Amino acid sequence: MSHTMTEYDTLRQKHVEDAVRLLPEHLQRLDWPGERLQAERAHRLRDLVRVAKEGSEWHRQRLADVDPDELREDDLQRLPVMTKDDLMANWDDIVTDRRLTLDMVEAHIESLTTDAYLLDRYHAIASGGSSGRRGVFVCGWDAWTLCYLGMVRWSVRQAMRNPELGAALPVAASISARAASHKMSAIVQTFANPSLPIYHLAVSLPMQEIVAGLNELQPTYLLGYPSVLYELAHEARKGNLRISPAGVSANSEPLWPEIRSALEATWGAPVGNVWGTSEGGPAGVSCGQGAGMHLADDLLIIEPVDEEGRLVPAGVRGAKVYLTNLYRPTLPLIRYEITDEVTVLAEPCPCGSAFSRVDDVQGRLDESFTYEGGITAHPLIFRSPLSREPNVLEYQVRQTRKGAEIAVRCVGKVDMSGLRGKLADELVELGLNDPEISVIAVERFGRTAVGKLKRFIPLPRE
Repeated sequence: MSHTMTEYDTLRQKHVEDAVRLLPEHLQRLDWPGERLQAERAHRLRDLVRVAKEGSEWHRQRLADVDPDELREDDLQRLPVMTKDDLMANWDDIVTDRRLTLDMVEAHIESLTTDAYLLDRYHAIASGGSSGRRGVFVCGWDAWTLCYLGMVRWSVRQAMRNPELGAALPVAASISARAASHKMSAIVQTFANPSLPIYHLAVSLPMQEIVAGLNELQPTYLLGYPSVLYELAHEARKGNLRISPAGVSANSEPLWPEIRSALEATWGAPVGNVWGTSEGGPAGVSCGQGAGMHLADDLLIIEPVDEEGRLVPAGVRGAKVYLTNLYRPTLPLIRYEITDEVTVLAEPCPCGSAFSRVDDVQGRLDESFTYEGGITAHPLIFRSPLSREPNVLEYQVRQTRKGAEIAVRCVGKVDMSGLRGKLADELVELGLNDPEISVIAVERFGRTAVGKLKRFIPLPRE
C-alpha cells in the first residue's frame, strides 16, 4: 500500500514521537543490573514463543513440545536451529500477521524509492548477507522503534557523559546504501528529527562527491562502512577532506584493527562500532569507553557456538551465533543461525553497564576458504599480509581451486611479487602444496546491492 508524502510524514512523525517518548526508559535500561536484564529476557522469551505458537503454523509444529509458561532461557539449547533457508522456504507459514505474504513484501520492497510504510505499520528490509543468500524481513511499528533506540541510546548516553560531545547540537552524516530496503538507510529516514539531524550520503556516489558533501556538512558524528571510512581517512590525510568529527562509528562490515587504528590516527576521535544485522537490528553497539560492543541484552538472546552448535565460553571465538529476537513477534526468529564469528568479553566494562560485551566481529564462518583435503584458510590468513602493506587501500580475495586471485587498490607502489610470496607462504604453512596466487591492481571494486564491499569470496559449495 503506497502513501502520499503527507500520509507518510504523518506516520513518520508519530514514529519519531514514540521514539522520543521511549528514549529515557531505554537510557535507564543501560544501567539495569544483570538480574533485571535476565528477568526481562525471560519474560520476553515466553511472550515471543507464545505468539509464535499461536500465530505461526511453522513454529506451532516446530515448538509443539514447548510450554511457553515454563520456558527458561537455558531451555533454548534444546530447541531446533532455524536457518535463512528455513525462513525463506516457509516465510508465509512463519509470519504471524496473516495479511502479510512473501510475495506482498517482495513487491513492496521492489517498489521502494524512499522510506515507506507497508499496511501503515510495517517496514520491510532485504539482505543478501555476506553469504549472498537473500533474506526478507519485516518489522512492526514497535519493533522498528526499538531497533532505532537500540542503535542510538549508547551514543546519547556517551554524549550526556562527555561535555565535549554534548556541547553543541550534533550533526551526523551517514554514508550507507541508497536503497530504502537497507535497514540503515530506511531507519535514518524514518527517525530524522531536529534534535539529532542525520544526513545521508549514498555510498554509491563518487568519492569526490562524498568528500564535498562532508566538507559542506561538517558533521560532529561520522557513520559508515569501515571500507568507506578507511578511504575517507586517506582523503583526509591528503588534505581533500577537511572535517573534525568528535565521534566516528563503523557499521555493516568488519571493523578490523588496522582500519580502527587509521581512523583514530586521522581524526583523534573515539571510534565506535555497531554489529548490525537485518535479523536482529543493532546486536552490538560500542559505549565509547570499554573495548568491543555491548550486546542488546534486553532485546536479544545471543548464543555464540562452535561449528557443531555447542556453546563456547567467554574468550573463545565462536564459529557462528544463534540469535533469538525478542522484540519482533511478527516474523519470529528463534535460535536463528547467523555465521558471524564473535568472541564474548568476560571483563566488566569501565562504563559500568551490566550489558554483556563482544569483541569487534572479525569475520564470518562462510568467508573461510576450504581446499582439497579439508584444509581451511580463515580470512585472517590473507588479511594479515595485506593489512601490513601501507599502500594497499582496499582488496578483494577470490578463492580458486589451488589458491586465490587477489585484486588490490593501491595508493602507491606495492611489491606485488613479494606480496604474492608472503600470501603463498601462509597457505603452504597451512598444508596447501604449491599454492597458486595472483595479485593484480585495479581502479575500483564492485560493491553489493547495498553498497558493502565483499572482501572474501569462497568457491561455490558443492
